Amino acid sequence: MTALITGGSSGMGLEFARQLAGRGYDLILVSNRQDELDAAAASLRAQFPVKVTTHFQDLAQADSADQLYEWCVNQAGILPDVLVNDAGMFFFKELEAADLGKVQAMLNLHITTVTRACILFGDAMKKRGSGYMLNMSSMAAKLPTPGITIYSATKAYLKSFGKSISFEMKPYGVGVTTVCPAAIATPLYRLSEKWMKVGVRTGLIRTPRWLVKRALRAMFRGRRVISPAFMNVWLPFLISIIPAPIEAALWKKFK
Repeated sequence: MTALITGGSSGMGLEFARQLAGRGYDLILVSNRQDELDAAAASLRAQFPVKVTTHFQDLAQADSADQLYEWCVNQAGILPDVLVNDAGMFFFKELEAADLGKVQAMLNLHITTVTRACILFGDAMKKRGSGYMLNMSSMAAKLPTPGITIYSATKAYLKSFGKSISFEMKPYGVGVTTVCPAAIATPLYRLSEKWMKVGVRTGLIRTPRWLVKRALRAMFRGRRVISPAFMNVWLPFLISIIPAPIEAALWKKFK
């Protein structure tokens, strides 16, 4: 059994790798950070009796999923039993023309790459009659908010796409699970160590271990969409009832 994890060299992706290795899965870690890939692979090999393969690739290009699939089939000779689409990026700012490069990279990484990967690897899983795919969305899918305009929109797409394709895949024995976490203690949001610890202690921020355990449990049980943590219930509701003029004033003050 083999699991392919994008963004698998750090943060949540590395935690997915640890917990899947603990279940006996060989690993394929994909990242655009070679040093982190090497360090993650060495650490995992020391902890678990599994095979760890690394693949250095930028997944924020329009044809990244096709290249990754081609590498798996023709070079590595591996079609994974589990595909975890965890690679992601984040920025918080008012959108300007100078940001178009970052915007396109996020659209490619969160939407194009995940969509094409699910179709390509999903077809192979359908032919085999088994497999799991897990896509990382976010609580932000419920929160179209200034400052994270592209991030929240792409995460909303992932939630909609994942739920829909799960119905298409199920008759073939392939499970698709979309995870919509609240805040998680990873480098993605670039919080200081002090505020990260405060968030974890108060329960406003959860640890990768906490989330991944629930995500994998949901995936193997065939859940379509999960939104773990009570913060997923109350925060979107609170933001939804803020009057538009107040939201606009807050954005003007803090942008």
